[in-house]
This record gives sequence, C-alpha cells and structure tokens, in this order.
Amino acid sequence: MKAMEISKTGLDVEWRRLEVIAENIANASTARTALGDAYRPMRLISGPKAAFGQYLGKDGRAAASAQALAGVEVYGVEPVNLPPRMVYEPANPQADAKGFVSYPGFDHAGEMTLMMKTARAYEANVVAMNMARQMYAKALELGR
Repeated sequence: MKAMEISKTGLDVEWRRLEVIAENIANASTARTALGDAYRPMRLISGPKAAFGQYLGKDGRAAASAQALAGVEVYGVEPVNLPPRMVYEPANPQADAKGFVSYPGFDHAGEMTLMMKTARAYEANVVAMNMARQMYAKALELGR
C-alpha cells in the first residue's frame, strides 16, 4: 500500500497548490485585504517528507528500504515578492494622493501556466494511484 500512500500525499499537495493559485487569480483585482494591506500573491512551498539521506543506503549509493519512502508534504505558503501594479484611478476611494491604486503584482499568464502544470501533476498522481491499485489487484489474483 506504500505506493498508494505516496500518491495520496502528492494529490494532497497538488490540490492545496491549486487552491492557492485559485486564490491568487480570484484576488488579481483586489487592491486591499480586510486588514487594509495590499494583497500579495502567494506560492505554496512543498518538498519531500523525509530528508534525502534517508533514501540512501549505508554505503551512500544503494536505495534504502521502501519504509524510508514517505512522499511529499506542504512546507508552507509564502508571499511572492513582486512589486505592486500601479493603476491610475483617481475616483477609486483606495487611490493614493496622486490618484494611483496599487493592485497585486500579478502575472496572469504565469498563474494560468502554473495551474495547468499543477493539474497535470495531480493527474499523474491519480494515474500512479490507479496503476498501483491494479498491480495490487493482480497480485491478489495471482495469490489465489
């Protein structure tokens, strides 16, 4: 069942990444948050659950047992360090003294590309999980 558990961690991470991307897209035109701060696009940071050294054998070359394999996890969500996009809207109540409103520094095409990449990674984890399920079913069939 380890293969299915590992694929499940990948599904969880990619789903959370998709949620963060959707939040960024939804707030592309948000000048201020409820706290009054400018909205900053976010990025999900993820990586392996276990340190790389745990995947190696004692000699440093051979792979360790399957028990060392643990999948991936979310490390956190961090704001993207992009300058705000300044738009001249003097009638907007959130405009500064010069009439500019600061919107999130946001690359719409980049977010859409990242969303497609995330969807493909999610699909790959679904395929891997289904393949593992089929292999387990075949193993049970052979055991009869």
